[in-house]
Amino acid sequence: MTQNISIGLQNMLLLALAEKNVSVFGFGEAKKILQANNSATRHVLMNLTKKRRLQRIERGKYLLIPESAGQELYWAESPWVIVPHLIDVYYVGFWTAMNYWDMTEQIPYTVFVATTKRKRNLEFGNQRFEFVTLSKKKFFGFVEERANKKESFNISSKEKTIVDGLMHPEYCGGIVEVTKAMWNVRKELDWNSVSEMADNVKVNAVLKRLGYLLNILEIENSISQSVMNKKKQYPYQYLDPTTAKNKVSYSKEYGLIINRTKDELLSWMEY
Repeated sequence: MTQNISIGLQNMLLLALAEKNVSVFGFGEAKKILQANNSATRHVLMNLTKKRRLQRIERGKYLLIPESAGQELYWAESPWVIVPHLIDVYYVGFWTAMNYWDMTEQIPYTVFVATTKRKRNLEFGNQRFEFVTLSKKKFFGFVEERANKKESFNISSKEKTIVDGLMHPEYCGGIVEVTKAMWNVRKELDWNSVSEMADNVKVNAVLKRLGYLLNILEIENSISQSVMNKKKQYPYQYLDPTTAKNKVSYSKEYGLIINRTKDELLSWMEY
């Protein structure tokens, strides 16, 4: 491929992507725009990556660096734009969703993505994308939000975000962070919906943790009692599976090994 033809194809691709307002695209889309074979397309993408007009996200996926990035050609695209191009069946969840819904002031370095398909985690730019595989019966409760005027993304609803946090506190900064999230949005949540979702995931520990934390936070006591009627007492399960397994005490009422004190659970609260 001569240099002039190569530069012409590079400019063609950049112009077409800019006109379409596309920021993330795949090899197939580039090939279609260029109307070129695989070898020529790879050559164009390789040269534009070397010139730092493109960033490779993963195999066959690229991010366009706009001219507005300036001389340094540094550009950090929103994860809401990137994630839908990485996997088809997904929703953004766990600690990332907690931050999005203002349940926590913490900004996690990792973007957590729930999916029914196994996918390898990846590092891109200054972020890490971690894919959490859920069974189909647990994969529900997400809504569509706008990333920009053109693109949208899936994210767990506020209610499902709490349920997922109770199910997998390890992806949410631990049970203390989940407790804080419950308090921060206590007036915004449909607690009946939270209770139903907690029952539907069929993980008994979720119901136990939900009931116990509702009691500790002194919110929605009627829901707490309803949750208790649904749960199975045995076996005893840890309140916080992410910390040391040294038991503090047993809660016969909730069927939990209480390995976090009330003071620890509420350490973020201003009294």
